Amino acid sequence: MSLHKLCGGIGVAAGIMATFLGGWDAGLQALLTAMAVDFALGLMVAGVFKRSPKSPNGRLESRAGWKGLCRKIGSLFLVVIAVQLDAASGLTVIRDAVVIAFLANEVISITENLGLMGVPIPKAITNAIDILKSKEEQEHEQIHN
Repeated sequence: MSLHKLCGGIGVAAGIMATFLGGWDAGLQALLTAMAVDFALGLMVAGVFKRSPKSPNGRLESRAGWKGLCRKIGSLFLVVIAVQLDAASGLTVIRDAVVIAFLANEVISITENLGLMGVPIPKAITNAIDILKSKEEQEHEQIHN
C-alpha cells in the first residue's frame, strides 16, 4: 500500500469519526488531547514511577491499560449519543455539556497522575478537585440508593 493511500484512508476515517462526534471543534480537540495526555501520563505513572492505583503492585499492566482505553472509547460513544440527542431534540447543548463533563474528568485524572509523579500541585487545584470528587461521590450514591 502506498503512503498516499494510507494517509488518505486515515483522513477519511478521521473525518467519519469527527462527523459522528459532532464535528471537529475546540471542545472535541481539547477532549481528545486531554485523553491522550492522561493515557500517556498513566503509562508513565505505572511504567516509570511504579505508583499506579490501577494495579495491585503499582506497576504497568496491560489489562489496566486496556481498561483505560475502553473507558475512554466508552466516553466517546456517549459523545456520539449526545450528538444524536441534540439532532433529535433540535438543541445544540447536550453534546457540548457531555464533552465539557468528560474534559473536566480528564483534567482531574491528569492532575492526579501528575501528583503521583511528584509534580507539585497548587493547593487551589487540589481543593477544587476534592470538591468535584465529593460532588461526584454524592451523585453516585443518589443514583445507587
